[in-house]
Amino acid sequence: MNNDVKVTVYGLSTEGYAIACQMAINGADVSIIDESTTSAVHMPVEIARTYPDVSALKEDELILPMEPISVAVSNAQYLFFTPMIRQTGSGIMDEIVYKFKDALDSLTKGNSVIFSLPLSLGGNNEMITLIEHVTGFKVGEEVSYFYYPLNNQSKPPRVIGSSNKQDSVLSNLLSEGKTIKKFATLASSENIHTIKILSKFSNLSAILEICKNVFDKDTQIDMIDGGIGDIFLDDMISGLFDLRMLPLSFEHTDPLMRLINGSLSGVDGYTKHLIDKIRLMLQNRDVKASRVRAVLCWTLDQYAMRGDKIEMRQTMLSRLRDYMGEVILLADFDLDMYHMDKVTLFIACTKSDLETILKIDSNPYTIIVTANPLCEISQ
Repeated sequence: MNNDVKVTVYGLSTEGYAIACQMAINGADVSIIDESTTSAVHMPVEIARTYPDVSALKEDELILPMEPISVAVSNAQYLFFTPMIRQTGSGIMDEIVYKFKDALDSLTKGNSVIFSLPLSLGGNNEMITLIEHVTGFKVGEEVSYFYYPLNNQSKPPRVIGSSNKQDSVLSNLLSEGKTIKKFATLASSENIHTIKILSKFSNLSAILEICKNVFDKDTQIDMIDGGIGDIFLDDMISGLFDLRMLPLSFEHTDPLMRLINGSLSGVDGYTKHLIDKIRLMLQNRDVKASRVRAVLCWTLDQYAMRGDKIEMRQTMLSRLRDYMGEVILLADFDLDMYHMDKVTLFIACTKSDLETILKIDSNPYTIIVTANPLCEISQ
């Protein structure tokens, strides 16, 4: 690969930055567009190798070569669409369409667009129609379109959905080691991604419903040893954005809609169940809610494309505050907050957050709740 291949990434998200780094390391000439600015930043290979993520890059406030967005897009042989989407309800598609139109504004004939957000079945047809409407170019003849949904917490897709062709240059850019990317029809890639998401959440729903009815301590220990205890709330939410996109594909009477709605209800029901367990535990210990300082321990990637975890964390904060007067995030907690007149309740939503809590000096007025399917409680 040589740097004659020009790649532009629209969206300074975690996934977009990872793609930009991969492209630069594989020899492409890469620019990345931060949606909050009016310029594209050039991404030299030295930067890609030195800075592992967006946070590290932004912390150093580097001055990098820049060019107008219109120039970066018009010169791009490959345009990756990886923006941060913060809508999670009915406005998801409105935000996606708005940003996609902005990304396409300077697209030129011969360019290739790689759409890296998840879509519903048939959603790529809508994006193709949008490309043709905005640019006037015929997809498959004058520009190429590919579907490659990314998630920073899972392996990238094994196949690249394509509107009309295989592209050896793109395949080489996206391939890692000996794993060569293969091309499939857009419909095939949509089906593969949909099956992956539905399989995950139907399995998770079964786990959550079964664990709600496990009260025997020995059974709980056995299930924890079997790996159930390693599923944290953060893991449960990963992919929820993708699941919420799927109802756009089906009629309300479709059998798959029951599976989708059941999975959505299962995740939402778990958060309510977790708070009910906390309430019951405090009642059994005769601890009043007014004497509890709840610390929600859920460290998030603020640059992820999907905003579902940010929304769910806010939902958890709101639900906890409906019951307890003092609820803070782990980032706002320090050891000086330990007081004899209050019980500190840590709620660990990720494995790394749990490890952080366990390193904090022990205190007799501390309770730890692990947000896994069994809602483990320890003191």
